[in-house]
Amino acid sequence: MPRYLLIYKAETSQTPQTPEAAEEAMAAWGAWIETLGPKLVDPGNPVGKSWTVTAEGAREGGNRPPIMGYSILECDTLEEACTLTAKNPMVAGGGEVEVTPLVEMET
Repeated sequence: MPRYLLIYKAETSQTPQTPEAAEEAMAAWGAWIETLGPKLVDPGNPVGKSWTVTAEGAREGGNRPPIMGYSILECDTLEEACTLTAKNPMVAGGGEVEVTPLVEMET
């Protein structure tokens, strides 16, 4: 079954700013994760500040809005992955989620 990478993106101002807001956000994430069941094959993790590496060297940042974390879903179609992602707390909080198929490579 195809797998889809969810890339969570938000400005820092869109993240919880108080312990109470963080607790509320974690509860929303937990509730969303429960709805996914076995379709969530990797809940992922938050990520730190990114660096962009080019032929000219490395520089801090580069993504707008910044990448905040990732997850991996296993769904029948891209449309199903997008439908499940539309209910994600990142979207509800004003952020965005990129959904992209993971392409299997033969070794």
